[in-house]
Amino acid sequence: MNPANSITFFSRFEADILAGKKTITLRDESESYYQAGQRVSVSNLEDGRCYGELDILSVSKVAYDDLNESHAQQENMSLSELKTLIRQIYPGIEALYLIHFKLA
Repeated sequence: MNPANSITFFSRFEADILAGKKTITLRDESESYYQAGQRVSVSNLEDGRCYGELDILSVSKVAYDDLNESHAQQENMSLSELKTLIRQIYPGIEALYLIHFKLA
């Protein structure tokens, strides 16, 4: 499978994605290749199980320090939870790519 045609999330986010509660993801530059208008399959990182498709609505660069409550709301978590999670996944990162999506 071409990685540009699919996206993975931790399995704990599956229910939020399927319910439309999680509508963005923040990734590092290695996953900045997604493009608006693209449709990708979505699967769990842990077991690779595919559970649907996402339409990519936009991709934009955002500074870690510019993350706000609106971003947290779109991730379906608090701002402190979001910033902690990003620091766990991407220690020391300053710039992220915000991928806005909707369930296809």
